[in-house]
Amino acid sequence: MQAAPPVEAVAPIVVTGHGLRGSRGDKAFDVTIIDRRRIGDSASGRLEDVLRGVAGEQSFRRSDSRSSNATNQSISFRGLGGNASSRGLLVLDGVPQTDPFGGWISFPAFATDQLSSIRVTRGGGSSLWGPGALAGTVELESAGPGDAPSFSASLLGGSRAAIDARSQLIIGNRDGFVSLGASYQRGDGFVPIVAEDRGPVDRAAPYRQWSLSLRGAKKVGPSTELQGALAWFDDRRDRGLAYSTNRGRGRDMSVRLVGNGPTGWSLLAYAQKRRFANQSPAVDAARSTSTLSNDQFAIPSTALGARAEVIPLHGTSELRLGADVRRSIGESDENYQYVAGAPTRFRDSGGRILTAGLFADATRVAGRLTATLSGRVDRWSIGRGRLFQRLIGGAVLTDLAYPDRHGTQISGRVGLAYAVSPTLTFRGAVHRGWRPPTLNELYRPFRLGADITAANPALKPESSVGAEVGGDFALGRGWRTRATLFSARLDDTIANLTVAAGPGSFPEGFVPAGGSYRRRANLDHLATRGLELGVSGQMGAFDLDADYALVDARVRPRAASPLDGLRPAQTPMHSLSATIGWSAPRGWRAALTARATSRQYDDDLNQRVLRAGLTFDSLVSLPARRGLTIQMRGENLTNATVEVARSSNSIIERSTPRTVWLGFTLNN
Repeated sequence: MQAAPPVEAVAPIVVTGHGLRGSRGDKAFDVTIIDRRRIGDSASGRLEDVLRGVAGEQSFRRSDSRSSNATNQSISFRGLGGNASSRGLLVLDGVPQTDPFGGWISFPAFATDQLSSIRVTRGGGSSLWGPGALAGTVELESAGPGDAPSFSASLLGGSRAAIDARSQLIIGNRDGFVSLGASYQRGDGFVPIVAEDRGPVDRAAPYRQWSLSLRGAKKVGPSTELQGALAWFDDRRDRGLAYSTNRGRGRDMSVRLVGNGPTGWSLLAYAQKRRFANQSPAVDAARSTSTLSNDQFAIPSTALGARAEVIPLHGTSELRLGADVRRSIGESDENYQYVAGAPTRFRDSGGRILTAGLFADATRVAGRLTATLSGRVDRWSIGRGRLFQRLIGGAVLTDLAYPDRHGTQISGRVGLAYAVSPTLTFRGAVHRGWRPPTLNELYRPFRLGADITAANPALKPESSVGAEVGGDFALGRGWRTRATLFSARLDDTIANLTVAAGPGSFPEGFVPAGGSYRRRANLDHLATRGLELGVSGQMGAFDLDADYALVDARVRPRAASPLDGLRPAQTPMHSLSATIGWSAPRGWRAALTARATSRQYDDDLNQRVLRAGLTFDSLVSLPARRGLTIQMRGENLTNATVEVARSSNSIIERSTPRTVWLGFTLNN
């Protein structure tokens, strides 16, 4: 992982399957590149694990996509949280990847061995990517010819009957190629509840996940290439209790036309289909019985989008102009309020969100000074919102159609970078970003254990403003250090606000004693400030990559409230990631990764404390013969208990325990 190198002059045109080159203005921002070797150092091989190498990046919970509820998986930076929806925007080859209905990230859809690089920008307001990029952006680039072997395959077996199998085939060259990738993971899983809190109902949480991808690129003109991609994934997880199954499925398609001549341009169209299902159990105080309390048996959603971009000027100046549009539609169908094992009520809720924007990004290089200014105007609309509830086999309880809403948002950023010397650059930036509420936040109530959270169809969009100053220092021989001071404010923060404690009956169901009833709401704002430090480099056969983040985040509600001054849920003040690697000729590789986070809270009232966590991961690659490598991997080597959730009655859930892998990779 390294700081982003400066953007150089335009190289000779070749087909690569990638989009337009990066902006020269990026040197004014806190940009990190995770290269293919660092991606491969991940002990789990999972995208969310790779991204944790960027300190300050967080998912809502510290568990990964094998054991976490899929709706808890998101991306955010710099403490700009509030709930499980992503405040950072993830894009793959230019296509936004947040779930059209829920705003979460389906991490099992992304096989890390099929990526060439990951570009992470901390700080919001990216005019190029628009809505959703209010805390930062993560740009994934798929591997093509020259980025990865023409054929690769790996098979690993791990603890608890786990299997991780992956393969990729690339046929062609830089004038045109086809890439086919596949991955499959399964495992019997571990018991999520810590040993001292378990009861007879607690069991292991198995998972089974697979993904397929088909990509191609073809030169259709002297400087023009046509790219296409198809992708499928299936994700099944059990949460360690009867009636706690998650299942997500997805199909994606995209077509992109890229011109890399003197005037660069790009046209992109994409379609995404998702279908999610989720069961929630009710567990008695003795944890001796688990009964179905809510069955969201179908949450289908679709996103359609398009994007056009042109770069008409070059030389010491660069101008990027473009427009994009995205339409998301989805619904949640569920049975709830179970009596004697049978549902008594049915609920259907959903709606539509449309965003359309125009953007411009200008950069000027004048000697040692780089100045960049970008902005965009977005028009948003929320419509067709509905809530329908009825007794199963009986009367209609609720039949509401919510009024359509619309508005305009302006976002962008301004940045300056000054190269004091070839080795030292100072930078500073201010930015503003925004995101609309998700269909999930607007219309879908949910249950997690004894707790119920109600939706809120009146939610307003979130917006963020922030500033940062920092510096990048090249020490020679590839060593780089970077430091950034930042301050940010998230206005109209969408959070899960505690309304009442159980026992009690509410429109969304019954909350037992020890449970909480919450409602999504816009808080006044969330204020954060902090420091990010990083160092990377190589000394002989050894290399180091370390990142540290200090994030002081505080909630500021609209009126006098017990939340005032508290930390947002699931937001640690300190986080650290450090990887020490060793490489030798003929493909020998060893890496040790340490990750630490300070204590955090599982609730908005800061009453449920999650203790600090420290884990160590390792990887050892031993070449056996040409193209064949033996791999040994270890996750959480010390078997530390990393707490990810604490319920109202203090039942603690943990993340992945010690997991050991052994297998091989084959490259040709």
